[in-house]
Amino acid sequence: MKTPGKAPGRTRRWLLPAVGAAVVALTPAIPAAMADDGGGAAKVAACSDGTTVTTDKGPVCGTIADGVKTWLGVPYAAPPLANLRWAAPQPHAAWTTPIQATDQGQPCAQPAGLGNQSTNEDCLKVNITAPQNATGPLPVMVELHGGGFRFGGPSDGKTLVKAGPVIHVGVRYRLNVMGFLAHKGFGEHAGNYAFRDQQAALRWVQTNIAKFGGDPKNVTIFGASAGGSSVCANAVSPGSKGLFQKGIPQSGEYNSRLGNDVQWQPQDCAAKLPTEAEAQAAGDRFAAAVGCGNVADAAACLRAVPVEKLLQQSGRGVGADVGTQGPVVDGEVLPQSPGQAFADGNINDIVMMHGVNRDETQLPAATTPEQYKTNVQQQYGPIADQVMKLYPIERFPDPTGFIAYRTIVADSNSVCPALVIDQRMAKKIKVYAWQNDNADAPPMFFLDKTKPNGAYHISESMYLSPMPNQAELTPNQKALAAQVVSQWTGFARTGTPEVPGTPAWTPFTTSDNAVLSLVSAGDSELTREISRQHHCDFWSKYVAFKK
Repeated sequence: MKTPGKAPGRTRRWLLPAVGAAVVALTPAIPAAMADDGGGAAKVAACSDGTTVTTDKGPVCGTIADGVKTWLGVPYAAPPLANLRWAAPQPHAAWTTPIQATDQGQPCAQPAGLGNQSTNEDCLKVNITAPQNATGPLPVMVELHGGGFRFGGPSDGKTLVKAGPVIHVGVRYRLNVMGFLAHKGFGEHAGNYAFRDQQAALRWVQTNIAKFGGDPKNVTIFGASAGGSSVCANAVSPGSKGLFQKGIPQSGEYNSRLGNDVQWQPQDCAAKLPTEAEAQAAGDRFAAAVGCGNVADAAACLRAVPVEKLLQQSGRGVGADVGTQGPVVDGEVLPQSPGQAFADGNINDIVMMHGVNRDETQLPAATTPEQYKTNVQQQYGPIADQVMKLYPIERFPDPTGFIAYRTIVADSNSVCPALVIDQRMAKKIKVYAWQNDNADAPPMFFLDKTKPNGAYHISESMYLSPMPNQAELTPNQKALAAQVVSQWTGFARTGTPEVPGTPAWTPFTTSDNAVLSLVSAGDSELTREISRQHHCDFWSKYVAFKK
């Protein structure tokens, strides 16, 4: 499958696996409510009895199956079409005939990556999953999906719903340039439409979730990769204040700290985000590239460009003239980069359960000792010699180049930045810190299964929402899966992840840097050794926003 805008050759060979690492958090399977009539047309399943709910805009009905009630594709805002493209989400018009919410439809517009390209802009919708027979009000877990802000969609949430019990709300929000393009023609504070969408969905939850059995006063937002970045952004955004009480960022630190990030624009919890002026300059270049550079009304011109052309131009993700495809310090939704806000203590009044995976990488791998040296020189430049002395390749087993470079990238880009953020947040709010040290999770399809991938990016997600065709878990892994699901739902229910069936887990504080190390077989335990083991005294010098 040819990806629009991808360059041929070496770049493409490693780029797709890196895309997969974020997209898989969590791309939905084809809904069971869809069926093919043999001629290629999909039929929408009929609603089940007893599923009609009247929202503030009108009635919806869903399905009952496998012990849960599900409503797919419920609008939370008006379709962002025509003049609403690159505008704040607006209220949806009211309706009187029940919407058959049994088909979530196509995901938000996105280029081809892991799956087929979508050109759907009418996507500001939520999926709601609730236990079939549980009595409410139940805690609400709102999922902000991953995918580098360029791809993906929410999971079905059934595992969490059944175990909680909780209400799961999966949010679709605008992606790619559709969600982030800034241009002076759009007015002040342009960009960050994806976060405005997320906040509109959270307001919808406040207004409507009680009718589905949920408690609007007990809302937890969570997400992996770009979903983790989204949790961080909402934790510091003034527009999210009071819309949720708890957050779980998973693998929200993944941008390159020092070198050239060839995968994602600056976007994660620790990154220095583009200013509004920088984003508008990128918007000018993008407008020129799609034929709207020398026109009287660039905004109107851009809003008339077919979505296919916009996606083709932006499909590379990084590089010249691809527009802004990630968060911007716009002065309104984000007055500061989240990392700066954490450093300054500008955080909403919430509780956080924050963590990363020990072996996270979002950069091209090294497959030989020679490539290890080349990659370190390219990524770490002036301090490359110090880095190689700190991580001598002879210390690592075969394949030495792969493991040594994997370790460096994870420590510099994920593990140590996450620890810095824990330390900064703990000065202001209650924080439960975790690190996934489980190196035996079944490999997801985007990985090279011949390599020791370790505790890879977002690997805990397979326990929270098992993937289609996922490998059978071993008894050791089943124990970890049960623990993680209990901790995530327990935190949503009570505000602490220390619940029955799980190990002791005390908060991370400025005087006690306790981090729960997640491992299989019931062996998870608190550790205070991460900083020393991962050379964080060294790497913390290169985290942005010094204090």
